[in-house]
Amino acid sequence: MNVMNTANLNIGYEERLIVENLNITIPKGKITALVGANGSGKSTILKTMARLMSPSSGSVLLDGKSIHKQSTKEVARQLAILPQNPTAPDGLTVSELVSYGRFPYQKGFGSLNKEDRAIIQWAVERTGLLEFKDRPIDRLSGGQRQHAWIAMALAQQTDLLFLDEPTTYLDMAHQLEVLELLQQLNATAGRTIVMVVHDLNHASRYAQHMVGIKKGKVISVGSPEAVMTKDVLREVFGIETDIIPDPRTGVPLCFPYALAGSQEEPEVIGLEPVMVS
Repeated sequence: MNVMNTANLNIGYEERLIVENLNITIPKGKITALVGANGSGKSTILKTMARLMSPSSGSVLLDGKSIHKQSTKEVARQLAILPQNPTAPDGLTVSELVSYGRFPYQKGFGSLNKEDRAIIQWAVERTGLLEFKDRPIDRLSGGQRQHAWIAMALAQQTDLLFLDEPTTYLDMAHQLEVLELLQQLNATAGRTIVMVVHDLNHASRYAQHMVGIKKGKVISVGSPEAVMTKDVLREVFGIETDIIPDPRTGVPLCFPYALAGSQEEPEVIGLEPVMVS
């Protein structure tokens, strides 16, 4: 079963067409990673699928209905979006930020009810932020801030979650924290997650479905094993790579060694072991 798909989608800025005739499907209950070089259109595609942008033509269909023909609140009850580098007003606490996730369910300027507060508490706990719930967002670490924004998205109670490069500017430990949280949400809560990922090895490790994009066109789509190949990465990124299985999970890992066409494949030289007494 598939939750979302695009139909002949064209996206552009003024006279310039960025994405042309896009037809992709997001499988339900999986993590999908959109990968491609800078300027490939992957973030533009994500924003259009999440209704932050309007297409020039074509449709984004959620359960068979065009999301661009639905009201903002109606769409917000079905999908949540975490944009790249979100910012919060100075002094806003974690709980206050997470409470914004309940906006789609409120009428007018209605206050939070008992159910809203229970969901906010659950989202804060689920993202490991309970001890920080009254702390201002600007006093959290980068990883904690990302967790807070994810908690806000969880408070929307949607089955579909979009994230645009959620690990940007985070160190390695905080990157893993965020990705493992998303993996847990997918595995234990059944969330369908779509994310733009910069690191190919993160995409392969944490996503079950990948879409390789070049200049607004889909070059390859499928499992990490289908997308993480030397030929696909050469076409999508213009790089030569070695692909090896992850010794822990078996998923493909990418080791780039040259720009495509820049040099012959290097000889692999074996090293003799060094004995240390």
